[in-house]
Amino acid sequence: MKNRSLSFWLFMTPTLVALGLVVFVPFIYGLFYSFTDWNGLQANNFLGFENYIKLFQEREFLNAIWFTVKFAVVSIVLVNIIGLGLALLVTQKLKTSNLFRTVFFMPNLIGGLILGFIWQFIFVSAFNSAGQLFGLEFLQGWLSDATTGFWGLVILNAWQYGGYIMIIYIAYLEAVPQELMEASEIDGANPFQRFWKVTFPLVAPAFTISMFLTLSNAFKMYDQNLALTGGGPFKSTEMIAMDIYNTAFSEYDMAFAQAKAVVFFVLVAAVALTQVYYNKKREVDL
Repeated sequence: MKNRSLSFWLFMTPTLVALGLVVFVPFIYGLFYSFTDWNGLQANNFLGFENYIKLFQEREFLNAIWFTVKFAVVSIVLVNIIGLGLALLVTQKLKTSNLFRTVFFMPNLIGGLILGFIWQFIFVSAFNSAGQLFGLEFLQGWLSDATTGFWGLVILNAWQYGGYIMIIYIAYLEAVPQELMEASEIDGANPFQRFWKVTFPLVAPAFTISMFLTLSNAFKMYDQNLALTGGGPFKSTEMIAMDIYNTAFSEYDMAFAQAKAVVFFVLVAAVALTQVYYNKKREVDL
């Protein structure tokens, strides 16, 4: 056991060292700089909690938090419903199941910036042309206000990640024992009852994984936000990641941006860990 333990740590050491240098050390430095007047090169004064007090007084940052939270909640629900629906579809005995799996997964392979520009063309040019042709006013002027910009980001995110989440649900759906499904069918359960009473409890771990991934992705999204709306109009669709980036590299207030990043980290970690805890607890109850 001692030899196996030593070999284990020998193999783990390079990974742990790399993780420490890339993640933990920069995080500690960033946490320290958030209490200073760091300008990206040096920190001359220790400011204490001044940056943190200032960020909670900044309306733009608070609006970015609220917009990101709304986006995350809607996206998590929509992406998981789409992913589970697609997984149920492609796990049926269809000749085109493999083709559908490929087609549904392909949007996830497109880069976020390119995807944003593609959907920007659809929302601005295609929607506007269709609105003028059919006389539908709600299709005209998409991305010109906060409401349509919000739903544009939601649609883009659902289209991109629905197929990715589908893969996770497929893995669990295909692991459901067919004997249980056949037994429930013999007992007279209809398709909905078989799904709700048999399939759903068995794929509960997939919900934990998928919700964690969609939640973290929704909170950290930047490139699609940049390409689709750029935070406009008037920063009404600016998410937290973009607000932090603009504070650091447009306003050149590095210490203030670092304080925002620390608050962002705490927010995402708290929400993600809470979600995992309650989902794990629900798995046991099921």
